[in-house]
Amino acid sequence: MLDQNKAVIGDAVPQILRQWMQVWRPCFTAPSWEHVLVLVMGGLLATGKRTVTSCLRVTGRSHAANFATYHQVLNRARWSSRAVARRLLGIVVERLVPDGPVVIGMDDTIERRWGRRITARGIYRDPVRSSHGHFVKASGLRWLSFMVLTPVSWTNLIKALPILTLLAPSERSNRQRGCRHKLLTDWARQGALQLSRWLPGRRIVFIGDSSFAVHELAHAITPRATLISRLRLDASLFAPPARRTSRTMGRPAQKGPALPKLKTLLANPATRWTSVLVSAWYGHVNGKTLEITSDIALWYRPGTPVLPVRWVLVRDPDGKREPQAFFSTDITLEPADIIALYVRRWQIEVTFAETRAHLVTCPPSVPRS
Repeated sequence: MLDQNKAVIGDAVPQILRQWMQVWRPCFTAPSWEHVLVLVMGGLLATGKRTVTSCLRVTGRSHAANFATYHQVLNRARWSSRAVARRLLGIVVERLVPDGPVVIGMDDTIERRWGRRITARGIYRDPVRSSHGHFVKASGLRWLSFMVLTPVSWTNLIKALPILTLLAPSERSNRQRGCRHKLLTDWARQGALQLSRWLPGRRIVFIGDSSFAVHELAHAITPRATLISRLRLDASLFAPPARRTSRTMGRPAQKGPALPKLKTLLANPATRWTSVLVSAWYGHVNGKTLEITSDIALWYRPGTPVLPVRWVLVRDPDGKREPQAFFSTDITLEPADIIALYVRRWQIEVTFAETRAHLVTCPPSVPRS
């Protein structure tokens, strides 16, 4: 029976799919590899949810004698998801980002799952249905995704290509298992450092929303990569310390006098603003004109060392968007470049929405790319 199943699998998987997937062959054992090819083929052909059952049903294996074996590929087979992620990162960077900085976006998402065996789930804020004045809870699994944000040649658009996804168990789940709870920023630190080790010699820029604007994360990433994120308008920024002389006594000062808050600069009529055109602004074909002001300062929080950053304060001349502030741990970046790099992370939701729409609406008779 096992030999017959192998023969059926070998005859059903197209040779072109085997060629495309050959680069992943070293990551799996021989028995698992044949089942992986069937699941990939089913994932391309299935519509709706890409479950193992739907993948087998669309490939004509809903009544196969070894039906359970395909489920075991994901929960029992001996293969390393980290090794797959490293190979995927290498392929994406080699083919789409052969030179220049590798821009990687960080974002968390909630997968709504229920069940007695899904122990890592928790209750989180729903970012889609919540607003500043309305808080909506969602129960599910929290995933942290790292995505390469790069222009794709055949679309002339920036796409978010996932290369590493980490599960962040809830605090209640870790407490029940007797494990130390790790915050989302702890997982982000581990993932960012892992990706940096996989790309030695390449310049890497990590981009995240305000959830990742944390001193500990910025200090951990800075020696190997650059972090760009949003900055609070009331962040504590300081001038560099005064130069020491031969008569200066005591320990060297880490920071100088406190600088005005960014929200104070917004209200100050003496603040000098510069107009810049951001070409990749969402919803604007010809780009968006913004007014910015920028400088270099020391970002400080009690208990952590100071961190030199370049901050950029942005306001909309039309008054349609609230003023925002951003920072970069690479102080040599130009303010316009910081804005352009941060705008790339908007493509994360766009990429996922377009991919889901393509996979669901594409008829079975049309080949999927």
